[in-house]
Amino acid sequence: MKGNYKFLLLALLIAFASCSFTSKKFDDPDKDKLLIQLITYLLDQGHFDPKDINDDFSSNVFDAYLDNLDPFKRYFYASDIKEFEAYKNSIDDEIKAYDLSFFNLTHDRLLQRIAESKEVYNKILSKPFDFSINEEYSADYDDLAYVNNKKEMNERWRLQLKFSTIANYDDALSQQDSENREIKTNKSKKEIEAEAREVTKKSLDELYDYIEDRRREDWFSVYINAIVEEFDPHTFYFAPEDKERFDRDISGKFEGIGARLQKKVDGIMVNEIISGGPAWRANELEVGDQILKVKQEDEEEALNVVGMRLDDAIKFIKGPKGTVVTLTLKKVDGTIKDISIKRDIVELEETYAKSSIVEKEGKKFGLINLPKFYINFEDYNKRNAASDIKQEIIRLKKEGVEGLVMDLRNNGGGSLQTVVDIAGLFIEEGPVVQVRETGSPKEVLSDKDKSIVWDGPLVILVNELSASASEILAAAMQDYKRAIVIGSKQTYGKGTVQTVFDLNRMVRNNTNGDMGALKFTTQKFYRINGGSTQLEGVKSDVVVPDRYSYIDIGEKDQNNPLPWDKIDAADYEEWQNYFDYEATINKSKARMAANEQLKLIDANAQWVKKIRDRETYSLNYEDYKKEMEINEEEAKRFSKLSEYKTNLTFNSLPYELKLMDKDTILKEKRNRWHLSLAKDVYVEEAVNVLHDLNIAHGIKRTMVNSVKN
Repeated sequence: MKGNYKFLLLALLIAFASCSFTSKKFDDPDKDKLLIQLITYLLDQGHFDPKDINDDFSSNVFDAYLDNLDPFKRYFYASDIKEFEAYKNSIDDEIKAYDLSFFNLTHDRLLQRIAESKEVYNKILSKPFDFSINEEYSADYDDLAYVNNKKEMNERWRLQLKFSTIANYDDALSQQDSENREIKTNKSKKEIEAEAREVTKKSLDELYDYIEDRRREDWFSVYINAIVEEFDPHTFYFAPEDKERFDRDISGKFEGIGARLQKKVDGIMVNEIISGGPAWRANELEVGDQILKVKQEDEEEALNVVGMRLDDAIKFIKGPKGTVVTLTLKKVDGTIKDISIKRDIVELEETYAKSSIVEKEGKKFGLINLPKFYINFEDYNKRNAASDIKQEIIRLKKEGVEGLVMDLRNNGGGSLQTVVDIAGLFIEEGPVVQVRETGSPKEVLSDKDKSIVWDGPLVILVNELSASASEILAAAMQDYKRAIVIGSKQTYGKGTVQTVFDLNRMVRNNTNGDMGALKFTTQKFYRINGGSTQLEGVKSDVVVPDRYSYIDIGEKDQNNPLPWDKIDAADYEEWQNYFDYEATINKSKARMAANEQLKLIDANAQWVKKIRDRETYSLNYEDYKKEMEINEEEAKRFSKLSEYKTNLTFNSLPYELKLMDKDTILKEKRNRWHLSLAKDVYVEEAVNVLHDLNIAHGIKRTMVNSVKN
């Protein structure tokens, strides 16, 4: 079976990694030094393209680290940077000696400057701003110099705070103007300015509440990642809590109560109840509730979590399936209440594949949206993207669909394992992707199961944020001429494979606690035609503009990306079928070139690019208001974008309709999705292409049958 074959391959790779990396043991009692030892060893031994840790490497880490600590240059002084620069070309030496002098200096200074800045912003925001003065604010942080003294620092903060406040001031005035059509009460401009400053202060208080919650190890993770990201953009250190989030995101499930929490100045608040989870089923927890205390079922006294770090509080609230947790809540109405929730497996529905029946001119088509290539690495036989996609296709076939759209837009990738299995649903057998490690021959990952779940017309939708595993699937289907790819000029351009390695496996007699994990690049993958998707991505058969068309968001725009290259093609044969892809693609291109909605989308994307590139803003309210009015007037041309409607009808599958009878949240989510799809010009064109392929298929099949007769 396809899944078992790939699972065995993954097991072999993990076994090899285990033998290679766990044969050497580390036991430094200093956790930070131990972490550097572990990570530098792994990157030297296992990274696809190991770096020389030298003076150039040191200089790059220096710049990246300080930029991460103080991107707006509102903490450090020029004198701080001058002091730090003594280490600029010696970080490499410190890394090799496991010396933390540079980190310790910058960390202590940062905490000092953050404490000072809190006093600065509170003092500035205690006094009114004069919006009649002619002055400007620059958002060009890259070219901004570090300040020399406290006077310059106060001025920098004043301009930044005034810029934030003038936006709040404008919003409040505009709201009052609109309300005054019905309510004849006016606040003075002085009152509105004071309220605008208070909004700015509250947002900063929340930010600083988060900053002050950060521990030394959190800041050390920033330093470590400045080092490891010098290898490539996808090599990353996961602190223990980050590793938990990664596992949850890639599997789409976790054990807990099923609520998303947020730290506010006044406590830990519930900001979402996850549909279908324990809290949702119990129906006692509400969005806006504040959690005051947490008690486990085997405890007599509840633990006060007020003022606790969010990550620490979550550790007490989450827990194994079947256990009970009691929460003391301050309800939205101000009352205090205890509720008990039995923890369970929580599935993040938005992570998983979903499908819809699309109707056009009496014909049915299927659309499957795949947000990511999810998998449970501990047990492949549990829910994963490949098995879910197969199930959705089978269900759609029962409804009589005549074509299928795979929507991979905004899908950032996931498990390589599931890509081969999903590709195998559409081809008889053959190679899907090629992978190569440094110094090793290429390996071809193939579908070996001759069965085909879907042999009908297939369209794949992509955009600039379709990355990694999405690009593998789109490229394979394109090379086989199995599907028509519609979307952006090119996809993201991530042609690398990462391994997530548990650092605890390398530690002897660990007394330092959880060491976290390292995700690092071990392989590059290649299309079956030999080309890499690295940097270049997958070029769509039919290119359509979208909101990202003029924004630099691809792999080529990241720091330290690996280069593009090419290897020999794999042995494969193009799909043999009755579908006339070339004629259909040309017909789609002509239709897209004449589409007024797409012309408007392209114009909007250019306008958004212009707005994003702007770096100077007036802090004189009259000038500021004029600039906003010009922007609003320009924006009116694009109001028709949201008014666009297709002639397509979308319906959930029968099994989901039954679920909706019990789950109103799911019903609401699907209704919103269908409304969005009904306005989606890209989905409309995908269905048009399927329609054309079906017509071509019918004509050719008739011609072939006539010849046979």
